[in-house]
Amino acid sequence: MKPTLLLTDPLFLQHDPGEGHPESPARLQRILGVLARAPVRGTVMASPRSATDAELTAVHTPELLARLRKLSGHQAQIDADTHVSPDSVDAARLAAGASVQAVEAVMAGQARNAFALVRPPGHHAEPDRAMGFCLLNNAAIAAEAGRRLGAERVLVLDWDVHHGNGTQAAFWGRRDVMYQSVHQFPYYPGTGATPEVGRGAGEGYTVNVGLPGGNSDADYGMLFEELLLPVAEAYRPQLVLVSAGFDPHQHDPIGGMDVTERGFAAMCSAMRALAERVCDGKLVLLLEGGYSLEGLSQSVHACIEVLAGRTDSFPTGDVHTDAKEALAASRQVMKQYWSAVS
Repeated sequence: MKPTLLLTDPLFLQHDPGEGHPESPARLQRILGVLARAPVRGTVMASPRSATDAELTAVHTPELLARLRKLSGHQAQIDADTHVSPDSVDAARLAAGASVQAVEAVMAGQARNAFALVRPPGHHAEPDRAMGFCLLNNAAIAAEAGRRLGAERVLVLDWDVHHGNGTQAAFWGRRDVMYQSVHQFPYYPGTGATPEVGRGAGEGYTVNVGLPGGNSDADYGMLFEELLLPVAEAYRPQLVLVSAGFDPHQHDPIGGMDVTERGFAAMCSAMRALAERVCDGKLVLLLEGGYSLEGLSQSVHACIEVLAGRTDSFPTGDVHTDAKEALAASRQVMKQYWSAVS
């Protein structure tokens, strides 16, 4: 059995947005500490390479990259949420490179699947703008790498509590990359309403499910099983990427959801099973948010166990009315594009 590849590097700990900032080095330190105490059999850890300019410009404008280069080596504030320290830009380039390298390993059959344990996160970074703790969009850069390596259709599933506006913007008018997101709404960054479905050739290839908050493992299970997975299976991706944010965890200080470690393991199990059905298991997880150190580290560990072979299922239980309403609204919108949900 091929291994599950884990990519990380000490440079990611050098990105320091400042005292009191939730996106702190302690997030990754706690994850690595849990993995050191409880290593997962069937995994191999490696250091990544930095992304090339060509890999970055497949998603981001030269103007944004030039602005980031000027910030390299400096302490600065891009916006109210997004701060950089002297090593942050180098860390972001390495995070993007790790995301590409994970895709390369999976597409080449060198790894069963992969998890890029990186920071800063990426899904809020738009083609021309760094924002929301994010400098470069790791998921979009990884999706473009998959396309270059021969995947005609790439799925990006985003379960972070915040909508991935940057990833959506990168592929808004395209159908070779499908973006699916389940997130808290209305909430930062304000995008991700159900009617946002893409434009032109990409219409129907963006799927948004916004939830008001307080939703549980069972709620997410219903949304996955009755909407996200049927559409994804009909799309038949040749590579599956997950923007794996763990801020929907019930103890997260920023998010407002009620997801547990088992819920994340169930979501990861569902995505692994999908990838095994449609694309020979080609699955890559990319670390996004998650600000409860205990909830984040335990949930990441649970997902790595799933990547390495364990399977978990969504807990059964009462489903919230607002989750049923969100499902109904999304089904109403998406059924005109996908018979799988009609």
